[in-house]
Amino acid sequence: MQLRAEQLESHLRAGRGLRALYTLHGDEALLMQEAADAIRQAARVAGCAEREVFHVAGAHFDWSGVLGAAQERSLFAEQRLIEIRMPGGKPGKDGSEALQRYAERISEGVVTLVLLPRLDNTQLKSGWFAALDGAGVTVRIDPVERAALPAWIARRLAAQGQRVREGEEGERTLAFFADRVEGNLLAAHQEIMKLALLHPPGELSAEQVEAAVLNVARYDVRQCCEAVLAGQPGRALRMLDGLRGEGESAVSVHWQLADDLRALQRVRMALDQGQPMPVALGAARVWGPRQRQIERAVGRLERREIDRLIAAASLCDGIVKGLRRPDWPEDPWDALRRLVLLTASRTRAAGNGPPRDLALVA
Repeated sequence: MQLRAEQLESHLRAGRGLRALYTLHGDEALLMQEAADAIRQAARVAGCAEREVFHVAGAHFDWSGVLGAAQERSLFAEQRLIEIRMPGGKPGKDGSEALQRYAERISEGVVTLVLLPRLDNTQLKSGWFAALDGAGVTVRIDPVERAALPAWIARRLAAQGQRVREGEEGERTLAFFADRVEGNLLAAHQEIMKLALLHPPGELSAEQVEAAVLNVARYDVRQCCEAVLAGQPGRALRMLDGLRGEGESAVSVHWQLADDLRALQRVRMALDQGQPMPVALGAARVWGPRQRQIERAVGRLERREIDRLIAAASLCDGIVKGLRRPDWPEDPWDALRRLVLLTASRTRAAGNGPPRDLALVA
């Protein structure tokens, strides 16, 4: 049985008893920790007084201890909790067979919690994962996207008896909060708890939030390029500055953005030739969440606009590798800022108009 992360709490409170096996997979550390803690607490309430933890590291892990633990009877407790932690997410051939046997042989009185990182499509379709999924409850822990972050913050504040003001002021306050903690939920959680320590339950003003919340946002290159494709110039430039401050390579940022532009070009060409969108995306080797980003962006751009952006990316490529280009900044990060602004301005929703300096790269 598969559950969304937000359904786990109600499932554990349903009063139907714990399932024998829970599998959590995802890369969001805070939400993984909270989901695992909720299962551990429910297991303690159900009588699991003992906990045994196995760390699976490498292909040479000895699975016999895990298989034996599922069959052993405890001398001191009626029920036990067994945790299997696989930070690599790849059990190997022996581990795959062992997990399938384990899922078939869990004895009564044993609750098992399996902790995995984010899994790709191949891992999700594997025999070992199917066995775990079929034997219990599977919960995928997804990151909180930027668009959903203000509401997530508001719910966390409400849980500790606090709220922002109604109307536009409250929306601006939550947006400010989200900008400061984006990409770092653990820090966001800490900042929310700090507000509970600094202020009593009730309404929080924008001034109180702005004075308390530190700038702890953390970005990666993929997030920056997602903001560019979404047509969010301000957010994309803020992320670009953050990446520069964190020591990211200008070359790696340019490579990802140029790769997105080339994908846009391939999809646009296929669409212009009459191919349907799913076929165009597949032919361009655009998969997963990136499909939605490319699909939305390509719908706002004509072929000639994409060609101009490709030309701009080519000029920027020379600059980040040490060359000079007429009418372009010499500093690689300044050149990237220009490319990001050009691209994000063009991928905004229709009706906002083109950026004035796009003609410079025609």
